Amino acid sequence: MADSADFVVACRVGGGGERFRPYRMVMKAQLRAQLSYRASFSIEVVGGMIMTGLDLATVLVVFNVTSVLGGFSFRDAFLMSAVANLSFAAGDQLVGSIDDMRVQIRTGQLDALLVRPLGLLRQLVSTDFELRRIGRVVQGIVVLAIAAGLAHVAWSPATLALVALTVIAGTAFFAAFLVMAGTVSFWWIDSTEFGAGFTYGGRNFTLYPMTVYGQVFRYLFAYGLGFAFVAYYPVLTLLHRPDPLGLPTWIGWLTPLVSVGVCSVAAYVWRTGVRHYRSTGS
Repeated sequence: MADSADFVVACRVGGGGERFRPYRMVMKAQLRAQLSYRASFSIEVVGGMIMTGLDLATVLVVFNVTSVLGGFSFRDAFLMSAVANLSFAAGDQLVGSIDDMRVQIRTGQLDALLVRPLGLLRQLVSTDFELRRIGRVVQGIVVLAIAAGLAHVAWSPATLALVALTVIAGTAFFAAFLVMAGTVSFWWIDSTEFGAGFTYGGRNFTLYPMTVYGQVFRYLFAYGLGFAFVAYYPVLTLLHRPDPLGLPTWIGWLTPLVSVGVCSVAAYVWRTGVRHYRSTGS
C-alpha cells in the first residue's frame, strides 16, 4: 500500500531511477492513446483554455464597474489572479485525475491497484494522466507574463526567485487540497461537491485580494487554510506593497513553508484514508 511518501513524490516534477520506470511507461501509453485522436485532443485543450479564460474574465467584469477593489487597482488584482490561476492549473495537471477515485472505489477498480507492488497515489496519477489540461498551464504562464508587465514588476534575481517559488509552492498547495478532496471518497463516495468547495472554491477565493472578504472568511480560509499565501501575500511582496491587513511585506516568502505544511497534512490524510479502506467486496 502507499504511504505518505506517495504524496511527496506526486508533488515533485520529474523523477528518475528504475523505481519510477513503471509509472513512466504507463504515462507514455496514456499520452500515446490521447494523442491518437488529435482533433478531439485539440478541442479539449482549447475548451479547457476557454473555461480558464472565463474565470479570469470575471476579474475584468468586476473592474469594469469599479476602478479599485479592496484597495487594489486592476493591475495588482489581475497579477494575483494570474498567479492563483497558474498554480491551480499546474496542480490540477499533476494530480487532478484523483478526482475520479470515487468511481474506482464504487466499481472496485481501486482494489486492483492496491494489490500491485506499486504506490497507490502514483498509480492513480499516472494511469489517468490527462495531457489535455496542459493548455491551461500554458495559458496560465502567458497570462502571468502579461499581468507582470501590466503591474510593472521590477525584475531582479530576488523577484524571479520569488515568482518561481510562489508558483511551485502554489502548485503543491493546490495539489495537496486535490489529494485531500479525493481522499474523502474513502469515507464518503458522493463527496464531489464537498471536495470542490475546497479545491475549485479555494481557487476562486484566491483570485481576488483578501481585503474584499469579511473577517470570518479571512480567518477561516485565508489564514486558517492558508489560501492567502497562494497569491495575495507573494504579490504584495513582489510589488513591495504594505499589507492593508497589517502583516509585514516579507511574509510572501513564507509561501513555501505554508505549502510544506499543507502537503504534510495531505500526506497524513491520505495515509489514514488508505488504511481505513476495506475494499468494496465486489
